[in-house]
Amino acid sequence: MIREGQPDDWPRLRRIQAATLSDPWPELLELSLGEPSLVLVLTVDEPIGYALVVPDDGVAYVAEFAIAPDRQGEGNGSRLMRALLERLAEHGIETVRLTARADDERVHAFYRGFGFTVVEEIPDHYDDADGLVFER
Repeated sequence: MIREGQPDDWPRLRRIQAATLSDPWPELLELSLGEPSLVLVLTVDEPIGYALVVPDDGVAYVAEFAIAPDRQGEGNGSRLMRALLERLAEHGIETVRLTARADDERVHAFYRGFGFTVVEEIPDHYDDADGLVFER
């Protein structure tokens, strides 16, 4: 099931965040409660992934997209991304942007599979890597 995030999800989402993201920002989840951001949560008995999105003037920025490490490779990321893109389109948002590590080819392939292309390079965006901005 994919649904909007709720405050009682945050402890589990923080664990997913810490386990999957190279530069996690734990406070971001609390700051994302309510408008204008959107948190979609993928659950299978409990949350196993989430997408945190900040819409702005017809463009949505995916600030975080994470699937629990033990649930990757099962199609969960694809399910969540499809639901996210559908939800954004329903709200009239067609341009979606996100940033990924420049050295993570597996993630690049995932985003390219959904029609994202690289539109910008950001040197030293992460503590130990450059970033690439993808757009769809």
